[in-house]
Amino acid sequence: MRSLLYIIAVILIIGWAISVFAYSATGLIHALLVIAVISFLLGIIRSPSAV
Repeated sequence: MRSLLYIIAVILIIGWAISVFAYSATGLIHALLVIAVISFLLGIIRSPSAV
């Protein structure tokens, strides 16, 4: 499950970066970034070797 969250986070960050460089920055793009960050943080919090 953790690797799936990382994959989703990476895909969303790449999508956000592409859209920012394409100058089509809308609210949806920033929402993608927020979702990616939340997915990444959930992956870190839920990892059993976080200590």
